[in-house]
Amino acid sequence: MSKDKEGKDIVTVGALKFGFDSRVAIDTLRSLYLRPHYVSTVADFENETPKEQEEFHSLFVRGSATDYQSKSIFHPNDNSISYTTLSRFPPVKLLPPANRKRVLVTGGAGFVGSHLVDRLMLLGHEVTVLDNFFTGSKTTVSHWVGHPNFEMIRHDVIEPFMIECDQIYHLACPASPPHYQFNAVKTIKTSFMGTLNMLGLAKRTKARFLITSTSEVYGDPEVHPQPEDYWGHVNPIGPRACYDEGKRVAETLTYGFHRQDGVDVRVARIFNTFGPRMNPYDGRVVSNFIIQALKGEDITVYGDGKQTRSFQYVHDLVDGLIYLMNSDETRPVNIGNGDEFTIQQFAELVRDLVVKVQQEDGVENPRRSDIKYEPMPPDDPQMRRPDTTRAKEVLGWQPRWTVKMGIEEMVRYYKAKMAEGSM
Repeated sequence: MSKDKEGKDIVTVGALKFGFDSRVAIDTLRSLYLRPHYVSTVADFENETPKEQEEFHSLFVRGSATDYQSKSIFHPNDNSISYTTLSRFPPVKLLPPANRKRVLVTGGAGFVGSHLVDRLMLLGHEVTVLDNFFTGSKTTVSHWVGHPNFEMIRHDVIEPFMIECDQIYHLACPASPPHYQFNAVKTIKTSFMGTLNMLGLAKRTKARFLITSTSEVYGDPEVHPQPEDYWGHVNPIGPRACYDEGKRVAETLTYGFHRQDGVDVRVARIFNTFGPRMNPYDGRVVSNFIIQALKGEDITVYGDGKQTRSFQYVHDLVDGLIYLMNSDETRPVNIGNGDEFTIQQFAELVRDLVVKVQQEDGVENPRRSDIKYEPMPPDDPQMRRPDTTRAKEVLGWQPRWTVKMGIEEMVRYYKAKMAEGSM
């Protein structure tokens, strides 16, 4: 059982706020992302009964929700998988049509998007995912494919898209530096043209529009912590500018549609977020550190490790996005955790938690990774911590998950994926 920052058991996530009920049992959510993609019935279960096989399979979800797990079979002799669609969907709320929202989630197959989709689906709403799968993956939401409330469409938001909807969560854009720097022109086109197309759709359908902006709009800040009325300190021609300035112009566009055309808009400025389904090789600090430590490799810290970051767990972020979408707040809102770490401290915390999990799972004398230092990338911010006063006052939102709790769950997720062979 996880306990929040106040020492209370976390049984559910979400809340009933602004007339919208976003409460979901945490065990149900965990059964969706701590799930294997297959069961090995050849090598692992040669002498075991079907019941014992099922019990082993459910270890990935800590013994719960076995009815809703994939029954695909792994054949280790030729390294192949026999997929099946026979697994049962998790129970979702049965909402009357008047209460059921038609929700479009762009970038819904990505890390944050997939967790948002899980929540909205379990709540009983009709969800359409739009993704070009540049950084997202079908596997993050494949457990919903075929459900009558779910639709997934391969589409690039740079091109216009038409659909009827009530709410638009616009998440589409690569978020890690290696991915958004891979094709800088494409990144800024996604931020500008993608946002233009989705705002046009919101205008046509009268849907409420929420854009996930970023703490990167503050650049390398000269104000600490960063409140929403700080204008930022951004290099407009640096290697990170395609993302930083892309998000800044997307916010400008959003408020242009709001003032000129009356589009009902929300702007969430997201600070560093981590959690299960984060791409283990996308170059972000949390996934880098955990994977390196699990493999027994040295942990790479860029610079002297004294630069600071604040990290929030993905369930807190999804709470904040849903509260903001259903509130009346049209100003930008920071969504992040104020717990600040130096990168050095964070690397040491990850290293210690990986060793703890390995020891608890019976690994004898796991290697305790050393920390190695590499040159600092250009334009990397020295400080990053949100001022979340506005979120607390207008949304009644504040982080519940400690960084330590989140890291430990993410370590177990990656460890299970490695054991499963899917990572």
